[in-house]
Amino acid sequence: MTTSTTTPPRTLPWRWIASAGSLAVLVFALWWLHRALAGTPLREVLHSLAHLPMQALAIALAGTALSYAALAAYDVLALRVLQRPIPWPRAALTAFMATAVGHNVGLSLLSGGTVRLRLYGAWGLGAGEVATLSGLVAVSFGLGVTLCAGAALLLEPAATLAALHVPPAVGRAVGAVLVALPLLYLVWLAHGPRTLAVRHWQLPLPSLPQGALQLLLSLIELAAASLVLWALLPDGAVPWASFLGLYVLAMVLGIVSHVPAGLGVFEAVLIAGLPQVPPHALLAASLAYRAIYYLLPLALAALLGLGMVLRTQADRTRRWFALTQPVAAWLAPWLGATVVFAAGAVLLFSGSLPADGARLHALRAVVPLAAVEVSHLAGSLIGLALLILSQALLQRVDAARRLALGLLLAGALVSLLKGLDVTEAAFALGAAAVLYAGRAGFRRQASWRWGRNLGSLGPQAWLGVGAVVIAAIWLGLFSYRHVEYANELWWQFTLRADAPRYLRASLLVAVACVALMVWQAVQPRRAPPDQATPGQIAVAARLVGTTGRTDAALALLGDKRLLIDEREQALLMYQVQARSWIAMGDPVGDEAAGDALAWRLREMADRHGGRAVFYQVEASRLPLYLDMGLTAIKLGEEALVPLAGFTLDGPRRATLRQAVRRAEREGLSFEVVTADEARSHMGALRAVSERWLQGKATREKGFSLGRFDEAYLSHFPCALVRRQVGADNAIVGFANLWTGNGHDELSIDLMRHDPQAVPGVMDYLFAQTMLWGAAQGYRHFSLGMAPLSGLETHPLAPLWHRLGTTLFRNGEHFYNFQGLRAYKQKFDPEWKPRYLACPGGLALPGVLLDVASLIGGGWRGVVAR
Repeated sequence: MTTSTTTPPRTLPWRWIASAGSLAVLVFALWWLHRALAGTPLREVLHSLAHLPMQALAIALAGTALSYAALAAYDVLALRVLQRPIPWPRAALTAFMATAVGHNVGLSLLSGGTVRLRLYGAWGLGAGEVATLSGLVAVSFGLGVTLCAGAALLLEPAATLAALHVPPAVGRAVGAVLVALPLLYLVWLAHGPRTLAVRHWQLPLPSLPQGALQLLLSLIELAAASLVLWALLPDGAVPWASFLGLYVLAMVLGIVSHVPAGLGVFEAVLIAGLPQVPPHALLAASLAYRAIYYLLPLALAALLGLGMVLRTQADRTRRWFALTQPVAAWLAPWLGATVVFAAGAVLLFSGSLPADGARLHALRAVVPLAAVEVSHLAGSLIGLALLILSQALLQRVDAARRLALGLLLAGALVSLLKGLDVTEAAFALGAAAVLYAGRAGFRRQASWRWGRNLGSLGPQAWLGVGAVVIAAIWLGLFSYRHVEYANELWWQFTLRADAPRYLRASLLVAVACVALMVWQAVQPRRAPPDQATPGQIAVAARLVGTTGRTDAALALLGDKRLLIDEREQALLMYQVQARSWIAMGDPVGDEAAGDALAWRLREMADRHGGRAVFYQVEASRLPLYLDMGLTAIKLGEEALVPLAGFTLDGPRRATLRQAVRRAEREGLSFEVVTADEARSHMGALRAVSERWLQGKATREKGFSLGRFDEAYLSHFPCALVRRQVGADNAIVGFANLWTGNGHDELSIDLMRHDPQAVPGVMDYLFAQTMLWGAAQGYRHFSLGMAPLSGLETHPLAPLWHRLGTTLFRNGEHFYNFQGLRAYKQKFDPEWKPRYLACPGGLALPGVLLDVASLIGGGWRGVVAR
């Protein structure tokens, strides 16, 4: 049987369009700033920055501490709503690190939510609970923003609204609506339901006091954050009460633009709304604000993460270190990616700023001019390379970590050679230390050829890289606006030729970005062959023979595509159905190599506009799929019968024992033949299989189920049931045996019997196979999965669980779910959960239909038997 695949329909690349739109907003904001700051030299901005009063800096630091304390209280309150007893120090630590990353990376709900998933997941919260917690945090933040933005639109002078191009009448009307929304929220909490159904989630809602506390914390957080920037403005420039509204509007527009940290957009709104403040003073205050409110917490979060990693590595035997070990391992890739991205941005920004004259003069005596010029170009290129490598670090690629480590050391060297920038070099060395300390978190192995996939950057990655590059170019234009452009600038090579060096470095970085984008755009999107090649089957047979998992043998069926790593240490079997790229089970073989293959499938599906799905995976591998942003849904439970001491004796096995004795009185006998011996019986086995299919009025399935195929069956030993009638000892039933390496597990795959033979052949075959497995020293016998069994029945359980439970109890018309569970239960098995990892939300019905169609061999197999 050949499984047909269809090409996914072409759709508009909305994620690319959104990222391009955000970059366009950034370009427009920076263009507007460039015009608004005309006549404002860089030296005035730096002078204002250097002479900020100590009292203002102290107030800004206090406001930052209060704001982040309120943000941490969001998480503590959300955990109270979820009724999860996470100690508040852990919740505060998680909230601080997630917020620091979210503020700097942008898309706070996604980036901060991922950090929360890693930390809270290591401390026992499920993915659904973390998603609910992130939603409650977002609601808390939104309440205060909505109320303050509404109040600002109601109370701001008409002149301020006009400067922001907001008609006063429209502003007042929108403001009234925004003010009413938080109040309506509190009324709804007082009189509404205690839970909210959103798609397949049941979200617990805060009580009225908890909702009021949400609003209060949000107002405190916003007031403290605005105080940070207000304290840095010139004395008496604007009353704080008036400034709060403008600050909230600037922040909201920055969030809506999706530009990381609202870069450029935030400053443009402030300059437009505060014409009475000198532009150089406002820009200096904004730079100090970003350093104190954004970069300082990010640096503290990096130090906290580094401390957790170092403490884990220092002594893994102590209880606290054992507790933090999984947290540190999960945190290392995100922490490493963040500091590497930041180091790349620092190198690019440094290339756009003039060097310190005194340092250049000291450098002249020991470093030739050519080295200064080359170091400046190299620093900018290294910065761009670090921005790109940060994306690979998120996927735990060890080769990316080693390459980034080398580039950071090179970046520290060129920072010293191009201008004795000790601070910049120290930052690069600090980032290198973070990567080195967290090396245990990068388990994905890849050869150096993995770099060929670096061109496959997604829209969010290009948004981050593009925003930094555009901001660096604008920074240079602003810094050298006093230098009149001339073609001769490109060829000036002197120690103080900062502007020419900036031009050359910017051109080189821009050309590199365009070349990478063009290279990515022209790459052909080749999908692997529809089925495995004979060479891949041979490699798969070797890998299947080394694993204890019996279902790994499905890789030999020939109806799937195979991903095999370059060292042939692991494989992943999958097939494409409509838009779903569906993997059968977890990767087989070496764990780290298997993780890399799972990520590769995720990347391939994304490049082809599809969705990655992992079917019947084990609970132990769920963290891998959660890292990919997938949702885990319980499919059912697998029945594993312990074979140690297995016997038919005793009252619990009386029914099974009687079935075996009855079958033997009818002349049935059992034997197991090797794979070589089974080949000589293929004719008889085919006849039994065809009679079984005709008797069941069904057809062959596939993907997760074996089928009668001589090439496939020739890989396995076979259990035969014969019936002695006179001189005839014909085969009336058979099953190929999956034998796990190390005798850990034994299972039956394709089981067929002659429906015209005596009843009880199936029970007899199962019982005798288990007895044979026990005699051979196997530890477990797998009876396969009972679909929809073991799902949660609690009223607050996810909708999928409640629907699955209803179908399990009342779906006999479609499938005998309870009967299958009851049949397997008579063998006294141990039940092991199996999951489906896939995109959640509205994608779930389509995923389930694609899986059913793939197993059934098409839509006809879904609706037919």
